[in-house]
Amino acid sequence: MARRERVMRMSVEQPLWRALAGYRVLTMLYAIGFFITAYSGFARPWLAVAYYAVLFVWTLATLPKVAGAASCTKRFLTADLTIALTGILLTPFADAPERVMDGGPTLPSIWTAGSVLAFAIKGGWRWAAVASTLVAVANLVERGHAARDTVHNVILVWVASIAIGYVVEVARASERTLARALEIEAATRERERLARDIHDSVLQVLAMVQRRGAVIGGEAAELGRMAGEQEVALRTLVSGGLVPVSRVSEDTAEGAVVRAVEEPEPDGPDGPVDLRALLAPYAGSLVNLAEPGAPVLLTPLAARELAAAVGAALDNVRRHVGEDARAWILVEDEPDEVIVTVRDEGPGIPEGRLAEAEGEGRLGVALSIRGRLRDLGGTAELISVPGQGTEVELKAPKKTGTTTVRGKAADR
Repeated sequence: MARRERVMRMSVEQPLWRALAGYRVLTMLYAIGFFITAYSGFARPWLAVAYYAVLFVWTLATLPKVAGAASCTKRFLTADLTIALTGILLTPFADAPERVMDGGPTLPSIWTAGSVLAFAIKGGWRWAAVASTLVAVANLVERGHAARDTVHNVILVWVASIAIGYVVEVARASERTLARALEIEAATRERERLARDIHDSVLQVLAMVQRRGAVIGGEAAELGRMAGEQEVALRTLVSGGLVPVSRVSEDTAEGAVVRAVEEPEPDGPDGPVDLRALLAPYAGSLVNLAEPGAPVLLTPLAARELAAAVGAALDNVRRHVGEDARAWILVEDEPDEVIVTVRDEGPGIPEGRLAEAEGEGRLGVALSIRGRLRDLGGTAELISVPGQGTEVELKAPKKTGTTTVRGKAADR
């Protein structure tokens, strides 16, 4: 069985959830330990004991809730923050008034930060801003006035939680970007694998049917011709499939972008055009197209006129050599010019036949081929040897935005 690549789901934030779970346990033990050491100074220690009992049970019971984003629900976050806020507001009733005024720690102490961090990891910096703002208000109410140390602690928690929330959002966007890039790579590899399998099986069978049908003749010849056409169409499809379609995956909230672009993108309606795409429809069982592996870029006008000139040359092949005549198209992308060659297997053109055709008003070569290339700033050269087929060469320099074509067929 063929092995196929699969993109596995990653989680860059999972270590944050594990760290949060450990932080909640440690800060809960710290708050309880501080209370034990300062037990004698509390005005109502029984109220603090009741709160710490609830905090102890809640922290341990909810460890599975902070194991991941899926389990950390909005309902849990609301309840968790409520317990933290309740502990802050209960502090003046449980602790001594002078210690509250001196800036002593609240009942939940630094455990409160764990509740705010849960908001940051779950919902990003916006959720963190809301949670830290509620904690700030509760601390100001607990103290009764905006003392310097209280404002300092409030701003510290507010800034830290928002920063962590923003980092989490960026990490998630990067994770999605990487996952999308891996999916594109896996899809490309799968297309390449399918292309190899098709080339090693289906295309070879179709080619064999074409050859055998031509030898047997009759209805088998027609079947062979159809098999040849399907072979060319399938080969073109497979070859095109090896070039991934341009993909863009954007996260507008985070600004994350992943692109997989194998072909230069046009600059717009006047952007360059790949000549290969315009010549591909001419390929078939009777017309063999040989082209470079890279795009042959021309201006839209030059590419269309060049393709039309090639089409006119092929029309001449069918008209003067026969419907079953074979032809060959060769595309060459030179540094300064593009050359397209069309060659047929006909008897060639007798000397003086083109001039005679022009005198009779048949201007297929003069207008459809030479005229088009002349308008592009190129040239057309006819090469024909009796008994050895016909060739036409058309050229246009790239520097002027025009194209040179070498075609090899003509109107006789």
